[in-house]
Amino acid sequence: MKRRTTLPEVNFSDYGDVRYLHLGTEWVQGSMKLDAPFEIELEYVQRMMAWLLFVEPAEVPKRHAMQLGLGAGSLTKFCRKTLRMRTTAIELNPQVLAACRGWFKLPADDARLRVVIADAQDEIRKPEWQGTVDALQVDLYDHEAAAPVLDSEDFYAGCRRLLTEDGCMTVNLFGRSSSFDRSLHQIGAAFGEEALWAFRPTREGNTIVLAQRTPSRPRRNLLAERAQSIQTRWGLPAPKWLRVFKYLAEP
Repeated sequence: MKRRTTLPEVNFSDYGDVRYLHLGTEWVQGSMKLDAPFEIELEYVQRMMAWLLFVEPAEVPKRHAMQLGLGAGSLTKFCRKTLRMRTTAIELNPQVLAACRGWFKLPADDARLRVVIADAQDEIRKPEWQGTVDALQVDLYDHEAAAPVLDSEDFYAGCRRLLTEDGCMTVNLFGRSSSFDRSLHQIGAAFGEEALWAFRPTREGNTIVLAQRTPSRPRRNLLAERAQSIQTRWGLPAPKWLRVFKYLAEP
């Protein structure tokens, strides 16, 4: 794939009590509530946390989360500070990291947080990451937000190799020129059709797909219990997720 050699400028805008990240265009690449900078503001970004439905809540702080694409740092901040997880973010553009540190309250690297400036396609192939990630969150878009930058079977197979045996990937599928069916086919080819779950699209057109390293089918009552626990512990609207979240291998 031909990659951009010139990275876009990074800027932000404030509207009311929300700050938005942009890559030189009007397209929103992330957001932050100014009075609650460690909460997740956008609905689709909240849904990227759906992997929590497949983990015992008490086990969450022992897990490792990785984000491919830093955006405004919402997922990275939430995993590191609120969930108290070991958290790694892979970001291509150093200006995005500078913006997150300067404008979006992203903490400095420490024992639980590491941001790596690298091309995700190359970084995920490194041996140090293989089989180490419990929650992989993929949100890779360019300045025009037209389609996922990385969206091949080979890329998703590399994502699968990052995961622990009970790990999950969540990926944001959105864009004016992207094809949900094509992307879903590529993910299914890498993970297996029986490993896939998906939300209905948000009003803005973001569809979150979840893929499991090892397919499982938790009972509905267990998912309901975990959803309530997620809402109580961490303030995410997980009980509402279950109304719009579906196992894709159902007949």
